[in-house]
Amino acid sequence: MMNKDKVNLTSIFTFIILLFLFGDYAYSQQSIEQAPEGFDVETANIGRGVIETVEYESETVGTKRKANIYTPPGYSENQQYPVLYLLHGIGGDEEEWLNNAKPQIILDNLYAEGELEPMIVVMPNGRAMEDDRAIGNPFEQEKIEAFARFEQDLLTDLIPFVEETYPVIQDREYRALAGLSMGGGQSLNFGLGNLDMFAWVGGFSSAPNTKEPEELLPNPDAAKEKLNLLWISCGVDDNLLHVSRRTHEYLEEHQVPHIYYEEPGDHDFDVWKNDLYLFSKLLFKS
Repeated sequence: MMNKDKVNLTSIFTFIILLFLFGDYAYSQQSIEQAPEGFDVETANIGRGVIETVEYESETVGTKRKANIYTPPGYSENQQYPVLYLLHGIGGDEEEWLNNAKPQIILDNLYAEGELEPMIVVMPNGRAMEDDRAIGNPFEQEKIEAFARFEQDLLTDLIPFVEETYPVIQDREYRALAGLSMGGGQSLNFGLGNLDMFAWVGGFSSAPNTKEPEELLPNPDAAKEKLNLLWISCGVDDNLLHVSRRTHEYLEEHQVPHIYYEEPGDHDFDVWKNDLYLFSKLLFKS
């Protein structure tokens, strides 16, 4: 069992590898350093990624749907990249991360510091319905069903579009899924429900749409074998903390390797920006 001394993120990732090598699959709560001051402030004279809005045909919905795609500094069509699919919350859409967190600034800064593996980041609309605008009551049954339907849209429409349009590595080892709140629940549901598609999964302040642990991961041994990283985090003042805790407790009981992080803060973008910073640094490291 890991002790509770403060460790940096490099040692955390090293510990993951050691656990897989030596078979000790249990995790305890860890003291993880917060992102440093200025991590989300634009830095001058560094390389910058590019964001473009794309449309893809969704057979699931029967219409064209939008997504925002970030390509990293120095992006080249002659290079192949892993992909992070980054999901929004119940009241948002494909613009929510961009409008509230400026993830491109966080990622650009990390690239400038040599902290990230080059990756493409896809920010879709996780509400798979014909009128997918972030308007009206987000808790209407039709919209809740649309969030669940996004699993099919993601797997059968969006991922194939990305892999046909961009030079990405078409392998589960190079595919990550993470999100905030409702998107955190989607990420855990879809990621752990499709281990043949995703090797890296993160839930930030996951909402009550997250399946009960026994349904979320009925076969813990499969997760032990296939996951490279499972991240669960939530603010200590968040009213939804119980969702992350129950998931963590089940994973710990069944000795499924994961990082569990209760951090300062509530259900807001100060927490989720910090999560993106910490989670992205761990992705696609060999």
